Amino acid sequence: MDQFDISILVALQDDGAMTNAALSERVNLSASQVSRRRQALEAAGVIEGYAARLNPQKLGFGMRAMTRINLRHHGQEREDEFARFIAERPEIAMAFSVSGDADYVLDIRVADLDAFATFIHTFLLPHPQVSQVRSDIVLRTMKDRPGLVFPS
Repeated sequence: MDQFDISILVALQDDGAMTNAALSERVNLSASQVSRRRQALEAAGVIEGYAARLNPQKLGFGMRAMTRINLRHHGQEREDEFARFIAERPEIAMAFSVSGDADYVLDIRVADLDAFATFIHTFLLPHPQVSQVRSDIVLRTMKDRPGLVFPS
């Protein structure tokens, strides 16, 4: 990967719908070279896909919580079961297996506090693998930058 590839990636992080012609102007390569490089980055899995950034509040997801989970028991089968639960729950926007005082951190997006309480009490706490749940309600987002920053 060279500086042209990095320039293409940076541009696409800003606007994933950018055409090859627009990318060509931005990175100072011909449109055909940009197209070949873009296809190579996609084929290599460097570019995993394209998506629109949506405004959660305007779409009715006014509450976000970072929830730390501890499992009751460990082992591959039990962790696979919990991973399936995570994949099935639409309230869970992101999930991370972490080190430290929790086993998992979940980024939960719901309409409001009532919806959050329903999710916690109806689905998360009753799950047989869950032993402890601790949540931090996001009051204000200070920084939410998608993508990666490449060193200069």
